[in-house]
Amino acid sequence: MEPRFNMLANEVGSRIAKRTYNVSLVIAQSSLPKITQELVSLRASQINGCGFCVDVHSKEAAAAGETSLRLSLVATWRHATVFTEAEQAALALAEEGTRLADAHQGVSDATWAQVRKHYDEDQIAALVGLVAMINASNRFGVILNNQGGSYEPGQFAAMTN
Repeated sequence: MEPRFNMLANEVGSRIAKRTYNVSLVIAQSSLPKITQELVSLRASQINGCGFCVDVHSKEAAAAGETSLRLSLVATWRHATVFTEAEQAALALAEEGTRLADAHQGVSDATWAQVRKHYDEDQIAALVGLVAMINASNRFGVILNNQGGSYEPGQFAAMTN
C-alpha cells in the first residue's frame, strides 16, 4: 500500500512535522539514555502497530549499539532477563501511557514509583514527553499509512534546518 498523504509536501503539514520533530529533538538531547529512548519508542510503536516507527526506532537503537537480542525481546520485556530495572520502569510507563484507553487507571502508582526511583526530574520530563510524542508520531504513521522498511538511521537530521 502507498502512503495516503505526504505531510512534508504540504505547507501546513511540513510545519507540523518540523515542530513535532523539534520537540523530539529536545527529548533526544536530554539526559535520558539514548537506548532507553529507543526502547520506549519501539515498544509504543509495536503496541500501536506503526510499521514505519518500528522501523525507525529498531534501526536507530541498533545504530546506537543496541543488541539484536534485546531488540527482539522488547515486545516481551516482562518475560526477559536482559533489561535493567530502570529500563523496565520506562517500558512499563510506555505501555501504560500508550494503552490509556485500555487501562482504567492509566499509569499505575506502582509504575510511577519505579520511574521516580530510577530517573531524575529532567529524565522524567523527557520520558513523559517521549511517551506522548511517540504516540503522536505513531498516529501520524498509521493514519497516513506510512510503511516500514526503507528508513536509514539519521535520515531525519535534515529536518532541523
